[in-house]
Amino acid sequence: METIVLGVEPRVIKKNEAEKLRKSGLVPAVVYHKGEETVAVSIQELALTKLVHSAESHIIDLQFPDGKLKRSFIKEVQFHPVTDRIIHADFLLFSADEIVEMVVPVSVSGESVGVEKGGKLQIIMHSLTLKGKPTDMPEHFVIDITALDLAHSIHVREIPMTNYPGLTIMDEPDAPVITVLATRKEVEAAAEVAS
Repeated sequence: METIVLGVEPRVIKKNEAEKLRKSGLVPAVVYHKGEETVAVSIQELALTKLVHSAESHIIDLQFPDGKLKRSFIKEVQFHPVTDRIIHADFLLFSADEIVEMVVPVSVSGESVGVEKGGKLQIIMHSLTLKGKPTDMPEHFVIDITALDLAHSIHVREIPMTNYPGLTIMDEPDAPVITVLATRKEVEAAAEVAS
């Protein structure tokens, strides 16, 4: 997994301070770790937006003005309900041997037999929550869809973890992740064959 350096500035929490930061192109955020004091910081909105809207997961080295780097990942992002701009972010610090839960984007490999028959591939869960060491986390969680047929789904419990040793999927085992929908034409053709 790629590591990105992101500059942060400590901030003092006071009334109307968050709104002033946002108007100047900064996003208020907090940095926390179990057993340590939470630190309030601000981050350039443009840099954070690029990171949040990236198709990969990242480990983030938060760089403070004194040059210190603190390894973290984004735990939560809050968006404005109307403009969809980032209005707050939470960063969770970790050590290399610590077990954490991270949200990792899903991607697919292979050509589905169901799609070749005219079906439509639908990714239902665009990300999965993985538990393990941060150094074991992939940028994408790749699922092979080659054997996925018409009107079939791949559920969380059916995903092989051989390529991801040391990681566990924390999502509901019965949740469908990817499916191939039969189009009306395929449904009608199947009905004709059955009659």
